[in-house]
Amino acid sequence: MPRDGDIDRFRLADVDVSSKKKSTHRSYALVSLGCPKNLVDSERMAGLLDHDGYRMVGDPRNAETVIVNTCGFIGDARDESYRAIEEMLRLKDRGRVRRVVVAGCLAEREREALLERYPGIDQLIGVFARDEIAVAINGLPVAGKRDDAVGGSQEAGRALFSPAPSRPLPDSGRHRITLRHLAYLKIAEGCNRLCSFCAIPQMRGRYASKPIDQVVAEAEELAADGVRELVLVAQDTTFYGLDLDGRPQLAELLRRLDRVDGLSWIRLMYLYPMHITDELIETIAGASKVLPYLDIPLQHISDDVLRRMRRQVNRRQTEELLDRLRGGIKSLSLRTTLLAGFPGETEEQFEELLEFVRRQRFERLGAFAFSNEPGTAAADLDQHLPEEVKLSRRDRLMAAQQEVAFAWNASQVGKRLDVMIDRPVPGQRTAYVGRCWADAPEVDGQVYVTGENLAAGQIVACEIVAAKEYDLIAVA
Repeated sequence: MPRDGDIDRFRLADVDVSSKKKSTHRSYALVSLGCPKNLVDSERMAGLLDHDGYRMVGDPRNAETVIVNTCGFIGDARDESYRAIEEMLRLKDRGRVRRVVVAGCLAEREREALLERYPGIDQLIGVFARDEIAVAINGLPVAGKRDDAVGGSQEAGRALFSPAPSRPLPDSGRHRITLRHLAYLKIAEGCNRLCSFCAIPQMRGRYASKPIDQVVAEAEELAADGVRELVLVAQDTTFYGLDLDGRPQLAELLRRLDRVDGLSWIRLMYLYPMHITDELIETIAGASKVLPYLDIPLQHISDDVLRRMRRQVNRRQTEELLDRLRGGIKSLSLRTTLLAGFPGETEEQFEELLEFVRRQRFERLGAFAFSNEPGTAAADLDQHLPEEVKLSRRDRLMAAQQEVAFAWNASQVGKRLDVMIDRPVPGQRTAYVGRCWADAPEVDGQVYVTGENLAAGQIVACEIVAAKEYDLIAVA
């Protein structure tokens, strides 16, 4: 059986190191799982609880209430969420915490079935009931039996769900748990794509853009709170604005954000390979703060596989797009995500994907084995591949990309690059960890910097003196 110390493997909001000396009354700990979009939801819930008089602590064992904000995207993510819930319920059984609240995508996807699986959950909160977190916790008893009359059953009394709103919920007033100089900003909610392998629309609803003025106001709030690097996220970033007046508005949004005082870097993630207009390319190329870094999940390159994935793009369109981007944006760093082992993928089609990776030489790339998600169109396809084939193909993709990534890193040696300092190396006075423009937080490599009196959030011109696998070594 796992020990209490195993909670360290989950992403905890790490604050209030002196919490052991304080009362646990109206205290909460937060376990945030999944993608940056889910992290924004976690920070919003934390901000609402803070406003209501609750106090965040860094260790669930010192909290009255533990909130697990779950991910339900693919099998591995669901398993991690199950493990986190089980670990918190074990703490509750041992009297270490009093209440366990489960929120997020897994809660939205499985609903009351999650309560049947884990009767010890005190409250289940869906994605769009996020802003009711304080109300929900205030209505829970501290210990002992609860009144489950609401909704006419125990499960209904412990479940709080709301329909998807026509406009995204606001993300202002967050209690940020990222590095102080870094923040994610969600510009839209949901997705209108019906990719056959993806369950996101089931959990997050249809696409809904935040109005530009709202996004800019949230960016200004974050900049005033010390944010220097702003990472824009949505399920489909390039669709931004189409639901508002029928035209893509990401370029216009970027021009507005480029003028926000205090920001230094603006990074774009999760661009679908459609609606990337010449205007958008020109805006990125000409902006002073928007980094030449684009994360464009392509998933595959075989026309037949793309068709069965319902991706609405083909190989010719994809390669033309990549050529336009490389030609229009100087020093562009491209990141993509690929899916190996989709149902019916032949060895020939996989070899086509491998050849594409070697030829395109993406600066950054992630690969995943196909996950058979219940309720998706892909689940009903025939010719599902054995798990060992899917994993082998994923590993072969990553091996091909490793050669590309290591060669790119080697080519940076001797250059001078601006590096955003993230944190000092513990126990070392002149060593720091940072990232260059080509490194998104958490998913890409790092730059290890030697220098004097550097600070987190500072952008430092560094000489790259060595490459070590996916990371760079630099001197300030």
